[in-house]
Amino acid sequence: MVLDNNAHSVFLLHYHLILVVKYRRRVFDNLISSRAKEIFEYIAPNYHITLMEWNYDADHIHILFRAHPKTEISKFINAYKSASSRLIKKEFPEIRQKLWNEYFWSQSFCLITAGGAPLTVLKQYIE
Repeated sequence: MVLDNNAHSVFLLHYHLILVVKYRRRVFDNLISSRAKEIFEYIAPNYHITLMEWNYDADHIHILFRAHPKTEISKFINAYKSASSRLIKKEFPEIRQKLWNEYFWSQSFCLITAGGAPLTVLKQYIE
């Protein structure tokens, strides 16, 4: 097992994040998922987050990521949801027809710590 570290600690923090499109509208395809992933990878380093696995279904995404103990995960998730919603709607204007009242993401999210299950099992699930 390879652990992350900083000056005063050793850690291994993996999270499984599930974000759902508002009212489960079916908007994701390969192109939109790829763009959403690019946005995630652009914002993540600012919060000491590393993407490990990404997958999507038509109405939600699964993200497996690694974080730092000082990471404010809820702030990161809100920043990601805001940026991705704004950019995806701007770059894919046709998506607005599928959305309800301009909302892209559901207000809620599912965040699960991945400490108990082997990462290979989680990666298989996400794939």
